[in-house]
Amino acid sequence: QVQLVESGGGVVQPGGSLRLSCEASGRIFRFNTMGWYRQTPEKQRELVATITSGGSTNYANSVLGRFSVSRDNAKNAVYLQMDMMKPEDTAVYYCNINWEAGPVEGVRKYDYWGQGTQVTVSS
Repeated sequence: QVQLVESGGGVVQPGGSLRLSCEASGRIFRFNTMGWYRQTPEKQRELVATITSGGSTNYANSVLGRFSVSRDNAKNAVYLQMDMMKPEDTAVYYCNINWEAGPVEGVRKYDYWGQGTQVTVSS
């Protein structure tokens, strides 16, 4: 129904930068939230940054001041600019889109994920 295609992952040295991109396709509700989550073998999947179709953002404390999330509503795309990267940022990064829609007394939650892209910060 909804497909998310991610790109931009790779290997970067500490202090370096990477930019992740994600484009969604399919039947997508206009008012939605897109964002990025990350996961390691040792940690549960955690929120990195999200942005609503209206432009409201939310960041994990660990990335504040270093990462910036943005989106292009016309493309159903979301981006994550990662600067001043640290080894602790190493993880698989997953793109997400979600929304709620339906009759006023029967709202349903929609939640879709990309397949993930590896980000490695290492010297």
